[in-house]
Amino acid sequence: MTTATSITVRVPLAIRHRPGRKTVVTPMTDGVAPITTRADPALVKAVARAFRYQRMLDQGRYASISEMAEAERIERGYLGSLLRLTLLAPDLVEAVLNGRHPKDLQLSSIIRNSLFSWEIQRQALHSRC
Repeated sequence: MTTATSITVRVPLAIRHRPGRKTVVTPMTDGVAPITTRADPALVKAVARAFRYQRMLDQGRYASISEMAEAERIERGYLGSLLRLTLLAPDLVEAVLNGRHPKDLQLSSIIRNSLFSWEIQRQALHSRC
């Protein structure tokens, strides 16, 4: 009979409290600081949700936005706004996910400009990145 053994893994890190969020700070390794991004968690979350909701519609899990909004317990108008994020130019989505966007860029301005062609989106948003 074998006996159960346990393994303890220790990860050196520090948690710093900043206004509105907690940040995990990893120690320097071999004199090199970890790469940090300034990606806005709210923008990243909104883009991820938008593509998730679009995938569910494409797969036929829901017949309409109204049905999905009811099932996901979110407002239909907000869901429609989020789905507009799937119309963003790929390089703008990448900029948001990698944190290469201006600090003052808001979700509302991205949604508002997502209705235009990719070239107009780039002029309105990407020129600020």
